Amino acid sequence: MQPLEDASLTDSLQSLPMAASVLRPQKQRISDSHPLSQSEASLPYRDRKQPNPSTASLFRSTLTPPGSRSGSPAPSSSGGRASPARTLSGSVFGSGGLKQSLLDTGAADNPGDPLNLILKSFVPHIAIHGSEDVNDLVREKGFSNGLWELLRPFGERIQGKVNIRDSVGLSRSWDDFSVRFTRFGDGVEAPEPLSGSVLRSPPGTANGSIKTDLLSDGNPGTNLIAQVEKVVDRHLSYAEEASTGNLSPTTPTRPGLDLNATSPYYALYLRRLLSGIPLACHESFSHPVASVMAISSRNPSPIEALRKLYVETSQGEHRLPVWVDGEYLRYYVLVHDEEQSDITKSMALFDQMKRHFGLHCHLLRIRSSQSAETDDDSIPLPRSDWMTAAEELSDIQRSEDEEEDFQDPTRYIFESDATAIRTFIREMVTQSVIPTMERNVSVWNDQVASRRKGLSGKLMSFGKRWGAFGSSSRNSTSAAGGSNYDAAGGFYKPDTPEAIMRRMADFAFMLRDWKLAMSTYDLLRTDFQNDKAWRYHAAANEMAALALLIMPQNMSSKTRLETINQMLDQAFYSYHTRCNSLYGTIRCLILALELLRLRGGSGIDEAVRWGVRVLDARLMGPVGNALLKERMAICFAAKTGVGSQAWGSRRRKSALWSVLGAEAWISQGKYLQAQKCLNDARRMYSSLPGECGVQKFATASDFLAGLNERLKEGLGQRGEYHHYGDYDGAGGARSGEEGEEGNEVEEESENLNDDNRPLHQRRKNRASLSISAAAANLETTPPPPLTPLLPVKLQQHGSDDGSKEDRERSGGVRKDGFG
Repeated sequence: MQPLEDASLTDSLQSLPMAASVLRPQKQRISDSHPLSQSEASLPYRDRKQPNPSTASLFRSTLTPPGSRSGSPAPSSSGGRASPARTLSGSVFGSGGLKQSLLDTGAADNPGDPLNLILKSFVPHIAIHGSEDVNDLVREKGFSNGLWELLRPFGERIQGKVNIRDSVGLSRSWDDFSVRFTRFGDGVEAPEPLSGSVLRSPPGTANGSIKTDLLSDGNPGTNLIAQVEKVVDRHLSYAEEASTGNLSPTTPTRPGLDLNATSPYYALYLRRLLSGIPLACHESFSHPVASVMAISSRNPSPIEALRKLYVETSQGEHRLPVWVDGEYLRYYVLVHDEEQSDITKSMALFDQMKRHFGLHCHLLRIRSSQSAETDDDSIPLPRSDWMTAAEELSDIQRSEDEEEDFQDPTRYIFESDATAIRTFIREMVTQSVIPTMERNVSVWNDQVASRRKGLSGKLMSFGKRWGAFGSSSRNSTSAAGGSNYDAAGGFYKPDTPEAIMRRMADFAFMLRDWKLAMSTYDLLRTDFQNDKAWRYHAAANEMAALALLIMPQNMSSKTRLETINQMLDQAFYSYHTRCNSLYGTIRCLILALELLRLRGGSGIDEAVRWGVRVLDARLMGPVGNALLKERMAICFAAKTGVGSQAWGSRRRKSALWSVLGAEAWISQGKYLQAQKCLNDARRMYSSLPGECGVQKFATASDFLAGLNERLKEGLGQRGEYHHYGDYDGAGGARSGEEGEEGNEVEEESENLNDDNRPLHQRRKNRASLSISAAAANLETTPPPPLTPLLPVKLQQHGSDDGSKEDRERSGGVRKDGFG
């Protein structure tokens, strides 16, 4: 991805909202080198309702290029932009791409890259449970959801380097470690007991495809996919609307497929998919590794309040389900009000807390007053990148309902408060959370996993397997004798060896100890299969495959290929057929696809094969389907060939998937995305040597011509393609004789100098217009128009076959823009 040349533009996007210079209406000369601009030049002025400027920040994630801002208010330790994501040299099943870990590539540090999203999603979860007085204090600062809303953005990147020890005692520093703050008890997914012999069709499917309206479905995984689809669809629609009449006609577009940058819409789809990991029994990623018990200095009986919070989380009404381990870390926080409380009394209370509850305590000093944008020491608090799809949908819906009354959701805090919160989170993570996780992994590995790996553990596993074979058919749907699996409830109790080992493997994965995680998942796969715990079995196969793809390992090509495919096959069958888990199926295959793509070589072919599996199963909605087809084109384009002729490359297949992606976007009315896909296909076909395009294939040429006509129709109805220009017989554009290049576009902007409006409204309007102008230079910019796929004479006569003279003139071959 080419770096942005205008540094001030990047800075303006990083500080949203901010004061922007007044945009004055001006006349712009249309250049001859941009056919799209010529079409825009002939557009008549249309008086349409201006959108509320405050809604621009809701769609900022797809208007900002990856890497232009940090997702957390914590300052980044790296000085420059992360290196672009590239596939490993060599084959995934050869010596080149096998010995190197994916974490050693630039993809791990590139914001928006799927590998970076994987590392940011499977992280320790810390539940927030505060007293009413501390939530009232935070609400006074402008955060209606309490302490959790204030802390959440700061956990997305821990300040400084974080040292983590693996299972063999080796320490490694990470400068991109993060944690996830959640509300205590949110996102609980009840286990679904399922007989091992009963197979059901996946939920939410009709005629083999996912329903478009699934929000009324009772299945939480199906609802989540539908919500993700709606969120990305809203972003796409906003981009289409924002581009109408707001783009600079001389804005250049990216040439060809950008293999080093992920589409912001695809990254948003993955981020919202992974931010919705449920608190489920078959995996412990969303189980709290720690819980913050918070009170404020205003509390009249603070010690009793802390004890009450502990009782509520351990045995009260807020207690987590029985299949969640209750022995997680409790971290006690005293929030001191710098403006209304006495620091001497707070220090004495803090000492008393440490005597009662131990060293896992912290005194957080913040101001209770609300920070305003005009304050000298105020800084904007960015919205969380890892909000759930339901949260974002709620914000977007509220902005549409309130329209002009909708206020910018950006919040401001004092810089002193931000510094105190960063210090608090770093101290809690580095001194309490990570050491506790390391200690638990070491103890569980010595006391539980080592026995399972020994001879007695293997004999026990064989005993379960043969016991299952010897059981009667009447009891075939239940677990075998001696099993710890509760078939009636559909879960393992947290003190069973299987549940402990699953938590150990998840802790190792979150601490990036891939070797220990993979070996433990591999052991559990057999146990879960013997117990017919199919949801556990699917999740273990999924995470074993992901860990194996990330870690370096000396393994032969054939063995590695068979192992990964077997794990993914079993995970897909158990998730999709046995458990009806739409969310688990999509998450498993999409993440495996991305990791295989990064491995390069034959891993790219395997990635596309699993992508085709997703499309054949019709798991995703229309938006996800189109995004996946775009991703398949990028997968094939990333495969380099050998020699001057690039033997072994997949350029033709890449162009085919771009065409299929364009067809999917056109059917949804997303014409800008369709135009981009068709231009990518045309460029890819043009890069083929000699007569390797589609001009000799009549059916393919007609199909592409039809897509091009549908695209022009759709853009013409929206007013973006009022005139498409004349073209010569060779498919090139020629200047019209109407003097179109001399047309001028008159732009009208709001009068932002109206002194009668309040200052904060004028600043919001200026900031929003600046964002819209920035968005024009980024992903919402429409590519230049396609070259017509049919000769001019065929268009004039309206014939598919053309006249005999035309065929003789072109050598009996159709001319189009794709070959």
